[in-house]
Amino acid sequence: MKNDRKKKGLVLALLMLFMGMLAFAQNVILLIPDGMSVAGTTLARFYKGQPLALDALACGLVSTWSSDGTIADSAPAGSAYSTGWTSQTGNIASIGKSYVLPGVRIPEYDDYQPVATILEAARLSGRSTGIISTSEFMHATPADFSAHDVSRSNYDNLAEQIVYNGIDVVLGGGTPYLKASQRKDKEDLRAIIEANGYTFVDNAAALKSASGGKLFGVFGKDKAATAMSYDIDRDPTLEPSLAEMTAKAIEILSANPKGFFLMVEGSKIDWAAHANDPVALVGDILAFDDAVKVAIDFAKKNNNTVVIAVTDHGNSGISIGDRSTSSGYDKTPWTTFIAPLKKAKVTGEGLETKLASVIKVDGVYEAAEAPAIRQTVAQYLGIDDLTDAEVEAIGKTKAGSMNYTVGPMIAARAKIGYTTNGHTGEDVVLYCYDPFGNRPTGLINNTDIAAYMARTLKVDLAQATSRLFQDAASMFAKKGAKVSIDTTDPENPVLVVTKGDQSLRIPRNKNYAYLNGQIISSDGVAVYNGTKWYIAWNLIEAIQ
Repeated sequence: MKNDRKKKGLVLALLMLFMGMLAFAQNVILLIPDGMSVAGTTLARFYKGQPLALDALACGLVSTWSSDGTIADSAPAGSAYSTGWTSQTGNIASIGKSYVLPGVRIPEYDDYQPVATILEAARLSGRSTGIISTSEFMHATPADFSAHDVSRSNYDNLAEQIVYNGIDVVLGGGTPYLKASQRKDKEDLRAIIEANGYTFVDNAAALKSASGGKLFGVFGKDKAATAMSYDIDRDPTLEPSLAEMTAKAIEILSANPKGFFLMVEGSKIDWAAHANDPVALVGDILAFDDAVKVAIDFAKKNNNTVVIAVTDHGNSGISIGDRSTSSGYDKTPWTTFIAPLKKAKVTGEGLETKLASVIKVDGVYEAAEAPAIRQTVAQYLGIDDLTDAEVEAIGKTKAGSMNYTVGPMIAARAKIGYTTNGHTGEDVVLYCYDPFGNRPTGLINNTDIAAYMARTLKVDLAQATSRLFQDAASMFAKKGAKVSIDTTDPENPVLVVTKGDQSLRIPRNKNYAYLNGQIISSDGVAVYNGTKWYIAWNLIEAIQ
């Protein structure tokens, strides 16, 4: 009898393991704390005084190299997560040209060809999709999942593709980039967003009241702000928290019975690390962790959702302890590292706003400004022992750079070290919640994240690329059609295809075309990389 029970138990265990291997999820939520190094996470935990939501999810390590360097830029680092292909510095969801890293997999695609993202593959599967960031919504990481370009700097192209790429929820910063006056092509993207059926929101209350349908939200401390504020500086009546944006996106996307894919980026963790500002860094890591908790709480109730949290690269070489603790480090109490941070009420960016009401923040220092600088810094950063040199440095800081000036001042008092203002090349921690028991463990490549998400959602990235990004000139030539480019409006080029009495006009960055003057939909956006046009297969089929 005991042997029978053992056999049945073994069979059941094997069956469960087999089913787990076959299981796939309706939903995947990927959260990226851009530029978050391990020491930053530790510091945030000390600051909070209790475990992070992330802690229980730690399961492995991820290498972050790009195809052309050991220290990754956010563009190829995010592209690896979104497409499963290693790429090079600056490229957004596109194949690179330089593959010099030992052991890197060489793509079978053309140089600079766009390749499908996990978001696009999820959309093609019938799922709803969303992107969230605290940076501009077309910044490198969110763009990596929703657009394609050879350069992360081509904001006009990236923003337009995101608007037309059939994404159900887009939330982040970037108000100025919607304005026709700010764009080379003079297109009013907000008007287009609303015409395409989105509810458009630009403040926290409007986001909270939004319900159902497609949602596009762009937030900032004012209409000129390109990105959202650091969480500590945030006015909650104007700008929602990352957790609030995540909750609203899940609420809307989860209404689709086929499931959803959502990417959430804590963008300014990276910016704080670049500036060596520990107050901004800790604040935005904790805000990111709150968003992770929202995702995990949903996943545990839903039972059909995988949650992944992983940064794209390290940044700043942050350490708990600096040169001043080289001796006596073992006798340095933890409060040494936290107390100076607790005194601060704002980040360096927030301090700049406070200083602007008492001095000119213009990079020119006058001795008469010293008392106002000392008083403001003492009130908002808790530093009452500024040296004359520090006062002068603050006074000489140009607008937009205050984090870089006062961040290191706070860090020095907190014994927090930094080695650089740039990215770093170490492996990063993988955090994952997988109800099917299939989460990756050990050390994996950054491209393995895309493969894991594709398996989890049961989608095929190669098939999605074939469906969305055909070489237009080559494919139409096989059909005996002629192609040309109409550059009457150089900022809005159109691919023109003719064969007999058929005429197909395909605008760049749009998800539609005109066949003999009649509008037809495309399965994806048309991408022109400066040399070749890549279009969806259904547009190829439009020419008979």
